[in-house]
Amino acid sequence: MADHDKMPVDELTGIETTGHEWDGITELDNPLPRWWLWIFYASIVWSIIYMIFMPAWPALPGFDGHTRGLRNHSERANVAVAMSELEARRGPMFAELQRVVDEQGVRAVLDDGDLLNFTLAAGRSAFGDNCATCHGAGGGGFIGYPNLRDDDWIWGGSYDAIRQTIAGGIRWDAHPETRFSQMPAFGRDELLTRDEISAVTDYVMTLSSLTVSADADLVLGASVFETQCATCHMADGRGDITQGAPNLTNNIWLYGGSREQIQASIYRGPYGAMPSWENRLPEPVITALAAYVYLLGGGETLAQASGPETGEAG
Repeated sequence: MADHDKMPVDELTGIETTGHEWDGITELDNPLPRWWLWIFYASIVWSIIYMIFMPAWPALPGFDGHTRGLRNHSERANVAVAMSELEARRGPMFAELQRVVDEQGVRAVLDDGDLLNFTLAAGRSAFGDNCATCHGAGGGGFIGYPNLRDDDWIWGGSYDAIRQTIAGGIRWDAHPETRFSQMPAFGRDELLTRDEISAVTDYVMTLSSLTVSADADLVLGASVFETQCATCHMADGRGDITQGAPNLTNNIWLYGGSREQIQASIYRGPYGAMPSWENRLPEPVITALAAYVYLLGGGETLAQASGPETGEAG
């Protein structure tokens, strides 16, 4: 190279520059470190080997969406094998759980440590995958989604009642045995006047010993409750699980317990729904899920019965 073709040399370092300069800063033409070059070349070799043996290139014609590689590796196939192995291992325990529950009732699960651990693990897994989005990771619920850890059950808290709710759903028209009830929208459909709704709201609050204003018309509220609400919630307000009518005396409120929230529920007639899981989950998984929900702590108390469940509320 002719002398005039050489790049300028930096006076301080004695290294040639690239000829690029920005605001008086000159770029040095330093060679890349040898170790970095070897790693770079090795990465190129490794990528070529990887493309030969493993799935690599997507959407190539004739390769069903991607190249297969000489190893024909597939994570989907690996997951399918792992799931099959898991089901094979869990199958006998699911069968034992079903037998014990059918013959002795869900409380008998507590007497078998291995079976109890399996039930809690399998039920917790199914709950986390399918139920926690609405009911919370621990089953504590949210406004509009029932708390599964207390002892207040709209449709009954026995194992059988819980299992039926899971299998058929709530107001799930696609299932012939779904749980179904409907509270009228007393305000929206103009079944009651605003004064009547206000009065019955105050009266309902007194059933749970909540404080109401001194000028509340409880006489009118009691009259409205008797004619419009007692058929489902019963005269004493304790509800009826056969109709899915909540207990109004325990200060547990599905849609919120403030005066505004209670009045809004009466006004609009809330209409929650829960899907049926009967055609979505295998029967043994539903059994484990129902047992898990029952054993969360809010199901029918263990002292109430000793044999198979009757389906009545705890």
